[in-house]
Amino acid sequence: MHWVWTILIGFVVGALARLIVPGGGPTSFWLTAVLGIVGAVAATFAGQAIGWYAVGHPAGLVASVLGAVVVLILYKLVMREE
Repeated sequence: MHWVWTILIGFVVGALARLIVPGGGPTSFWLTAVLGIVGAVAATFAGQAIGWYAVGHPAGLVASVLGAVVVLILYKLVMREE
């Protein structure tokens, strides 16, 4: 059941990040969920490196959305068509 919640919360985080960042991006449910999950993991690692979170504590919703926004911007920079 933990994986189901992870995917659903990842989708919500990814969808919020897609609303914040203008333009195209991953549009399927699965890619949006992966975007949110990767953003949350990135925010957790960054928060632990800075000292905001203790080891084993995940990032909150706001930090996860910010992490997903950064991941989405990086995705757009890498996948940009010339």
